[in-house]
Amino acid sequence: MTEDHMPAGPSTEDPLPAGPSTEDRLLAGLAALAVDAPDGLLGRIAARWMRVPGPLGELSVAFTDQGVAYVHAGPGFAEAYRARFASSARPLLPAGARARPPAGLLPALRTGRASGVRLDLRGVSDFQRDVLEAARTIPRGEVRPYAWIAARIGRPRAVRAVGTALATNPVPLLVPCHRVTRSDGAAGDYVFGAAAKERLLLAEGVDLERLRRLAGERVFYLASDTTGVVCFPTCHNARRITPAHRHGFRTLAQARAAGYRPCRTCRPAQGLAESQGLAG
Repeated sequence: MTEDHMPAGPSTEDPLPAGPSTEDRLLAGLAALAVDAPDGLLGRIAARWMRVPGPLGELSVAFTDQGVAYVHAGPGFAEAYRARFASSARPLLPAGARARPPAGLLPALRTGRASGVRLDLRGVSDFQRDVLEAARTIPRGEVRPYAWIAARIGRPRAVRAVGTALATNPVPLLVPCHRVTRSDGAAGDYVFGAAAKERLLLAEGVDLERLRRLAGERVFYLASDTTGVVCFPTCHNARRITPAHRHGFRTLAQARAAGYRPCRTCRPAQGLAESQGLAG
């Protein structure tokens, strides 16, 4: 047998026994470089959502690193979220089974006292933000007319615009727009429906029948001759006035002319429509 036809033997140039491939070593190297995402990164680039119990049944809530951004009742949450924020909507991701609700959210929904809950209102106009911030100051169990909001934000002629801003409130219940009512005693419209609005107010202890009765008598302010103060009828100070010392007025101007000063708690303000008793 010639050398050309001899079986090939081991070569001193053969590689060592095979180890991890180049691709595997590269992936392993990249994995070693990986680090955990910074805290809060997901909240800065996306909105997460979860379902929570609320005073009107189960609610869907979206939140970001800035706070609660959207509250929705009923089906179609994702579609409603995208329609509400349009092109500015962040990606919407489930919060996950282990996720906890934003701080203070559940107590706020349970008690109706939401001043401590952080809100993300970056998707609203400056005007709507002012309206929502004013509505947020209304205490549980009290109501204010639409004209009061308009006057408080320095836009006394914008009563109808205030109504529109409240109708598109992205965080109802946390901004209690249900506490803004018509001065004629009617509850008015609400993002979750008029019936839900009345249900919420009754649960908070608002006497809607009394408000309607007073409005029918053209009484929109109540004053005490013992304190010399005039209030909105649902103000906790007004509820303490005994019948013998209670006086009703159609306008704040009339109360002032009779010698009463506005309550520093409910801060009644003379709105554009109060002389007609319509304010919203």
